[in-house]
Amino acid sequence: MILTVERLGHLGDGIAQGDAGPIFVSGMLPGEVVEGEVSGDRLLAPKIIEPSPMRIKPPCSHARSCGGCLMQHASDAFVGQWKIDSVKGALAGQGLEAEFLPISISPPQSRRRATLAARRTKGGALLGFHARASDTLVEIPNCQLLHPDLIAAMAGLEDLVRLGGSRSQEIALTVTKSMAGVDIDVSGGKPLDSTLQLALARAVEAHGFARLTWNGETVALRSQPVQRMGRASVVPPPGAFLQATEHGEAALLEAVKTALGPQKRIVDLFAGCGTFALPLAEVAEVHAVEGDAAMMAALEKAARQVAGLKRVTVEARDLYRRPLEPDEFKGVTGVVIDPPRAGAESQVKCLIVAKVPVIAMVSCNPITFARDAKALVAAGYVLEWVQVVDQFRWSAHVELVARFAQPYIGRNTA
Repeated sequence: MILTVERLGHLGDGIAQGDAGPIFVSGMLPGEVVEGEVSGDRLLAPKIIEPSPMRIKPPCSHARSCGGCLMQHASDAFVGQWKIDSVKGALAGQGLEAEFLPISISPPQSRRRATLAARRTKGGALLGFHARASDTLVEIPNCQLLHPDLIAAMAGLEDLVRLGGSRSQEIALTVTKSMAGVDIDVSGGKPLDSTLQLALARAVEAHGFARLTWNGETVALRSQPVQRMGRASVVPPPGAFLQATEHGEAALLEAVKTALGPQKRIVDLFAGCGTFALPLAEVAEVHAVEGDAAMMAALEKAARQVAGLKRVTVEARDLYRRPLEPDEFKGVTGVVIDPPRAGAESQVKCLIVAKVPVIAMVSCNPITFARDAKALVAAGYVLEWVQVVDQFRWSAHVELVARFAQPYIGRNTA
């Protein structure tokens, strides 16, 4: 059957119109004419008859086999507009529109954090990403996504898998580039005993890793895996949330600063280890709130070690079960809110009652962002602009910052 791809779905599949409804075509772009055999709602083994002018040669040699990236066959200009349009579409679904600033895209080889899958084999170890929609592991020695420091660590990671992995099941290695070396958090490895712990510690020393956490237990700490946040040096707890790229973190931070403008007292909700709180504390008092007590402890410790910061206070609190109440925002002039994918429906209701003057909302889910934006706009806030940040390059993932302000604050168009 010959089909013309009309649009992309939210996960990056091409969508064409078949006789019985939509047909999904993997790896295609709008406008492309393709041929293949239809099975259910998918076109199998599609052959391109007429390519899109936005199609490019994938920069990575693993693009066909690896499922780590979905959109390497499309130009940056196309992917950037697709991600902007996904946010515009989510807002339109709620009856909203906004000014969009130019997208910020992280460069290739900039991912400082990733979760790799691995398995011990008869001859050694297999380490990499899964093929798309498959349990098959694909090795990625020429990966164009990961930071070179993580690629350089692969041999050492394979040693860890040979020591503590299993041939019968996979283990997961969350690897993070830090200022002191690679920080590794392994789950699903063999149970620790004294022999394994000693062998793993020796491997950490031999390969210059900063820290190794194994099934929740720190077994080796060669040096503190420091992350820089503003002027502060933070040591996140093992497996703690961290923005995917340094470029993306800087872009999000700059957008948050622009959205807030000059402030005296800021509340940072879902603050993590201080991505926004610590840099903002250089110019304003900050109260940081996060559900993970270990992350709050890391933020507080980092803040105490920096001279010249404004007052920083922290609070470990589950904001889904106990959102900050309206009276707790007394004297607060600006709020940063960076919730998980579920959004922050209950917390937004409290912000509306509190009439916080300016809100910088960070989101990784256009759908829940649009839902929460609708509530704010219905309550009288102005959605002034949206900045999309693409730090998950070649994926369907979207992040953004938006400025909401009470009408009397005056428009801030960056």
